[in-house]
Amino acid sequence: MTSKLEQLKRFTTVVADTGDFEAIARVKPVDATTNPSLLLKAAAIPAYAELLNASVTDCKGDVGLASDRFGVAVGQEILKVIPGRISTEVDARLSFDTEAMLKRAHRLIELYDKAGIGRERVLIKIASTWEGIRAAEQLEREGIQTNLTLLFSFAQAVACAEAGVFLISPFVGRIYDWYKKANGTDYSGADDPGVQSVTRIYNYYKANDYKTVVMGASFRNLNQIEQLAGCDRLTISPDLIEKLAADTGKLERQLTPGHAGEARQSLNEAQFRWASNEDAMATEKLAEGIRQFARDQEKLEALLQAKL
Repeated sequence: MTSKLEQLKRFTTVVADTGDFEAIARVKPVDATTNPSLLLKAAAIPAYAELLNASVTDCKGDVGLASDRFGVAVGQEILKVIPGRISTEVDARLSFDTEAMLKRAHRLIELYDKAGIGRERVLIKIASTWEGIRAAEQLEREGIQTNLTLLFSFAQAVACAEAGVFLISPFVGRIYDWYKKANGTDYSGADDPGVQSVTRIYNYYKANDYKTVVMGASFRNLNQIEQLAGCDRLTISPDLIEKLAADTGKLERQLTPGHAGEARQSLNEAQFRWASNEDAMATEKLAEGIRQFARDQEKLEALLQAKL
């Protein structure tokens, strides 16, 4: 019997959610994603020490540049062991400044270009704020494809599709965490609010012929992954990928195009902000996610600053 991982790969692209290229080489995903928290963990791996040191060379005290160089250096190493693309994230502290995000995204692409890596192998990862979605819209027009992260609400998904972003990363596990804490219920199966959120977005996109890729992210257990089998992509931590590889049970496809979805919507800024305001979970988890990434970005910069 083939493993659940191999069964999943028949209808879903598996992406590794880690910055550890040794783990990526072991689990053999198509694509990989990183974020400030994963880069901070990567900075503690002995194999990355040389990359960390090289990132501060000739930075003239610019710790932001050193951080971007480290993120790109990690991305380069990951691209050596995957056939697809790497997602590299813009500093979360810029999440409410469209122009600043554009400037940082352009620098990341320039660093990859200098390393001989074309933009067709890179996704610029940006928080799904209104300002982030506007930055992504502009980048897509320039031929720089994006991954909109920290996505918790249907309103965010609607706005991303309307902006023509390449890919969104709706967070399953963090939605589950919020509802479990709020309601005292340990959800499972199709009743999991995180699973329901991604299912709704997937059906909406397919029913309205949006080309934006849906990539479920932030998983707490195998059941959440199994419930979303058939989603365009799933970004999964190496430990959960290895558990899927060790399980030879039958895996049924759950998501397929052709299901009924809501009618196409369009949101202006005021409507987007009101819908976000009305969704307590999404408002809290987006703010929390940005704060967490910002704190880890600061810790990474402190490591780099010491070397500068």
